[in-house]
Amino acid sequence: MTRLTPSTKSVALHIGVVLALLALNFLLPEYHRGVFARVLVLAVFAMGYNLAFGYTGLLSLGHAMFFAAGLYGAGLTIYHLEWSVWPAFGAGLAAGVVVALVVGFLALRTTGVAFMIVTLMFAQVFYLMTLYFTTYTRGEEGLVLPQETRVLGFPGGMLDLSDPSTRYLVALSLFAIVLAAILFLVRAPYGRSLIAIRENEERMRMLGYNVFVNKLMAVVLSGLFCAASGAAYAVLFGYVGSGFAAIQYSILPLLWVLVGGAAATLGPLIGTLFMFYVIDTASSYTTAHLMVVGLVLIGVILFFPKGIIGTVRERWLPWLP
Repeated sequence: MTRLTPSTKSVALHIGVVLALLALNFLLPEYHRGVFARVLVLAVFAMGYNLAFGYTGLLSLGHAMFFAAGLYGAGLTIYHLEWSVWPAFGAGLAAGVVVALVVGFLALRTTGVAFMIVTLMFAQVFYLMTLYFTTYTRGEEGLVLPQETRVLGFPGGMLDLSDPSTRYLVALSLFAIVLAAILFLVRAPYGRSLIAIRENEERMRMLGYNVFVNKLMAVVLSGLFCAASGAAYAVLFGYVGSGFAAIQYSILPLLWVLVGGAAATLGPLIGTLFMFYVIDTASSYTTAHLMVVGLVLIGVILFFPKGIIGTVRERWLPWLP
């Protein structure tokens, strides 16, 4: 009997997860299908953060600006310029890449706590800009994209992104594409070099690797995935607001990654889904739901010190990527 290799097992697992999520579109009631659509989009945000933090060791408190760059890049072009979804989504991706390239080029001249503070400062500048240019952004009030503009064109027809089933399938498609890209990336030589840089940056530099360029590429790719999540959020849920650029949206992906498991491809999905339902369930029973969330997080830290997927990988399934 032929034994499956770890590579085959991991690929089969990821395909199985995507197929299971596809089946849920036909099984879940409308409310939970809407929650899962939102979770899938934000899990892409967490996967982008995981590439920088989990695999490269860059603790950033500024990733909200990459998400918001994609959000505003897509939302403003639809609202003010009346662009269709495809070019608006492309504008969101381009905005995220440009912001990540500029911020990465400057912030990576620092390390450790200094890097964290510099990214936080950039994120705050971005947030204040969304408040300053209220003529275009409407600040905290935000912009609601007209339903007729949220139509995805294909050669064979049009898809209404306000339809719950269509929205779920588009969110799942984005999630599947980014998940496959992350899985390929971290298994490739470049991904291995990022892990090596995280573990011993000086040794990699002595071996002849250009550490700065590799880390800059990681920040740009991370920004690209986060911007894809932000642009998708704008076109799928039809809202753009300054709240998505605030500091808590830099802390949330860190929390999701830590709960699910850093440097684990499925960790961001598990962490995002887990935290969404913990908060949703706790808030339906008590106004002190944050206390409940805090107690749950303490329990997760005690029993899953490396996150849910990370601890499962360490104790039982070492082949998990």
